[in-house]
Amino acid sequence: MAFSPDVWFWLLAVILIAAGIAGTILPALPGPPLVFAGLLLAAWIDGFQKVGVVTLVILGVLTLIAAVIDLLAGVYGAKRVGASRSALVGASLGTVLGIFFGIPGLVFGPFVGALAGELLARGSASRAGRVALATWIGLAIAVAIKLALIGAMIGLFVLAYLF
Repeated sequence: MAFSPDVWFWLLAVILIAAGIAGTILPALPGPPLVFAGLLLAAWIDGFQKVGVVTLVILGVLTLIAAVIDLLAGVYGAKRVGASRSALVGASLGTVLGIFFGIPGLVFGPFVGALAGELLARGSASRAGRVALATWIGLAIAVAIKLALIGAMIGLFVLAYLF
């Protein structure tokens, strides 16, 4: 039984979208750009007949907004309480290392990394705790906003495709 090329392209589009959703939570993958790539591929499959330029431009803008949020949210939370560069580096390392410890690592890795980085930089436990909490809250808010944007992207695509 041979599948048409469209089936393989649809499968690739679904894989890209799923990887993008996972990448919104996992720091190693660029989540929203992968979702956009999957949606763009899905639009291309039928020659952009159902999903056109206007929808794709809106999806692209949502992708850019998600990327900016990704870059700024954790840094903003940390900088707002005067975090050191070491705390920011620690939060990033904690996020990456957290992958190897499953969900608890992903949840607590950035906090522990920022805490360790701030302790190394300035040595005050109470200050390091505030910085770690602010960094973690910034990252958590960024993930929530990115998931909402991805949901909006997929919803917009489905509406454009079906109607």
